[in-house]
Amino acid sequence: MSTKTNEVIVKTEHLTKKFGKLVAVDDLNLEIRRGEIFGFLGPNGSGKTTTIGMLLGLVKPSAGRIEIFAQDITNSLTAILPRIGVVMDKPGLYPYLSGKDNLSILARIRGETNHERIEEVLNLVGLASRAKDKFQTYSQGMKQRLSIAGALLNHPEFIILDEPTNGLDPAGMKEIRELIKSLGKEGTTIFLSSHLLHEVELVCDHLAIVKEGKVIAQGETSRLLQRGGVLQLKVTDTDKAVTILKSVDWISVVSRENDIIEVTVPPERTPEISALLARNDVFVSEMKSKESTLESFFLEVTE
Repeated sequence: MSTKTNEVIVKTEHLTKKFGKLVAVDDLNLEIRRGEIFGFLGPNGSGKTTTIGMLLGLVKPSAGRIEIFAQDITNSLTAILPRIGVVMDKPGLYPYLSGKDNLSILARIRGETNHERIEEVLNLVGLASRAKDKFQTYSQGMKQRLSIAGALLNHPEFIILDEPTNGLDPAGMKEIRELIKSLGKEGTTIFLSSHLLHEVELVCDHLAIVKEGKVIAQGETSRLLQRGGVLQLKVTDTDKAVTILKSVDWISVVSRENDIIEVTVPPERTPEISALLARNDVFVSEMKSKESTLESFFLEVTE
């Protein structure tokens, strides 16, 4: 059962970062709520890594502010960081040590010696049976799951995942995808930066797309994929309907595939279509919104 709430965990206001004349992040405004799996997408060079650096206090903003857990990170970073887990795309763990020993070292670095928690996170990521095997013998998916286990040691409320499925085979991607979903259901807030659009579509309930440092689309994933206002219609007289619809100035695109008509309309004017056709003795037997894939939506807004 999901434990999403309206509590804002991460908030950025007019966040900007300039490197000389280059504007890497430009007036970024985000709100991420507890329990959300939030996708952060963009072409290479769009400012994703710089944004993560600022969220973690590694990169100083040129302007704007960041609040995490309702605290400004400028003044409260040392209190905020212990509540955050981070997984980068290349796990920096010791190849000749076992999975469990790697986690023990991470725990000691953080000043923790809770062996029960190590067992808990190994079970959580499905590696308990391989805990004593050397890290170098793990598959890529297992290595990434161990990295996530390391990030979970301190019971984080907010986890940043940077390209968590990069370089994985389909089985490894599925492992990480299911793990991310289970963490979200338990109430962990997840910020997922990735270029693998299909994976993001499968796990993220909210997302933001950035290009050249600017947010160009943001919202619930399902709503964004319906944003284009494309409707699919079946009617009693397809030829006549196409002629009528093409004559209407607020319908921007009309196309036909056999007996299915596709029209692009402003969402608020959707109810007018049935009335318009009925006045001309053409009746709608089926009308539904056409959902685009995240890939097609991403290409549409970025290109």
